[in-house]
Amino acid sequence: MTIQLHVWPTPNGHKVSIALEEMGLAYDVHPVDIGKGDQFKPDFLKISPNNRMPAIVDPDGPDGKPITLFESGAILIYLADKTGKFRPRDQATWYTHIQWLMWQMGGVGPMFGQAGHFMFYAPEQIPYGVERYGNEAKRLMKVADTRLGEARFLGGDEYGIADMATFPWLRLHERYGITTSDYPNVKRWIDEIAARPAVHRGLDLLKDSARPAGQPLSDEERENMFGKKQQG
Repeated sequence: MTIQLHVWPTPNGHKVSIALEEMGLAYDVHPVDIGKGDQFKPDFLKISPNNRMPAIVDPDGPDGKPITLFESGAILIYLADKTGKFRPRDQATWYTHIQWLMWQMGGVGPMFGQAGHFMFYAPEQIPYGVERYGNEAKRLMKVADTRLGEARFLGGDEYGIADMATFPWLRLHERYGITTSDYPNVKRWIDEIAARPAVHRGLDLLKDSARPAGQPLSDEERENMFGKKQQG
C-alpha cells in the first residue's frame, strides 16, 4: 500500500523523500506549504500535533494497521525497520547508526536551522546570533569531518539513515559561508552520496516549489513560519 508523505522541500523533508526512494517504497506526496500556513490545518495537526513536517501515514503499519508518524528521525527508523533495508543486523552497528542519527536530530538540524534563521530570515541583523550559530555549524562540520576520516559513512562502512538525515543539511554548507576545502572528508562523503540515483530523485521532491536561496520572506510567510501562530 502507498505511504502518504506530508512534506515541503526543506532539508528535513528531503531526509524522508530520500529514504523512501532508497528503500523503494511507493508514496504519494501531500504538500504542506509552511509559508502559507498549511501546517496549522486541522487535518495535518491530527497527523503532526507539533505542526511540523514531514509526517507520514502508512496504511500498512505494524500488524497491518495504519500508523501515523511525525519527527523525521522516528520516520527514518520506522522505514528501516519496516523494510529491513539500511537496517544492520548487528545490533552494535545499528546503534551506531542511531547514535549519529540522533546527533543530526539534536545538533546539525537545530544549529544549522538557527544559523540560517539569523543569517537569512531575522527581521534585523543580530551579530551575536549569526556568530553563535555560525560557529556551531562549523564545529559540527568538524565533528563530521573527524568521524568521516575514521569511517566511510557516519554509521560505519555502510551508508544508512544517519547519512540520509545529515546529507540534506551539510550539502548546503556554502549558504552558511562554509567551504569544504576545510573539511575534505565531508566533501568526499557529500560527493559520494550526491551521486546516488535515489538521492537525486529524493531531492527532486516538489523542486518547483522550493524557495530560491536568498529570497526574502513575505509578511505572511514570516508570520506563518516564525510568528505568533506558532504559539497556538
